[in-house]
Amino acid sequence: MSEDPYQPLRLKDLAVGERPQERLEKLGPGALSDTELLAMLLRSGSRGHNVLVISQQLMTEAGSLASLVRWGETDFRQIKGIGRIKALQLITVMEVARRVLSQGGEIDPIFNRPELVLTHFQPQIAGLSVEKFWVLCLNRKNRLLKQVEVTSGTATNSLAHPREVFREAIRRGATAIICVHNHPSGDPAPSAADIQVTRQLREAAKTVEIELTDHVIVGRAMADPRGLGFYSFREAGVL
Repeated sequence: MSEDPYQPLRLKDLAVGERPQERLEKLGPGALSDTELLAMLLRSGSRGHNVLVISQQLMTEAGSLASLVRWGETDFRQIKGIGRIKALQLITVMEVARRVLSQGGEIDPIFNRPELVLTHFQPQIAGLSVEKFWVLCLNRKNRLLKQVEVTSGTATNSLAHPREVFREAIRRGATAIICVHNHPSGDPAPSAADIQVTRQLREAAKTVEIELTDHVIVGRAMADPRGLGFYSFREAGVL
């Protein structure tokens, strides 16, 4: 009987020398290309679609594995051969990658420069389509005691009220805080609302006697006219 031309091509259907699984077992994961790693995740294609071809198309469209972290279900399903289930599997893997990266730093990182804040938050803001507002509770040596997400939506004075911002800092006995929020557009330039919030927080910090070390807006260097990827209210002289 002839082979069904519409039968999904799985990894085990490939010639032994072409199978990523055999290369993985013999040489380790470092020997696999990005395309082969994706093929291992997908395991099989769909009718008429080679799993390695699907993986290569993913890499071509995204440009890199890192870019796939920002993809949603709709993006994955635009690739021929990827249906709802495979799209959800890929989304899950990318979310795991984001969380691992966000926790990959030292246990109690030091935050004494806005560049360090940006580095810490880059994995967390990848793919976010809304603004989130965080508070980093610090000790006297600027080491992180706790990170708290205060709001999710748009960083305005109604969504980032000083009461919520300082509540956890007081509970944790923090001597200082850094406020952080993202701009989904990638351009970290402050809005009028951002400036208003910062001024309110500056005055509230004096009342509760907890230093507002900085308010950092994080984005992407490529979308920042200054090429930095962040905006520091401390460096701008507002604090």
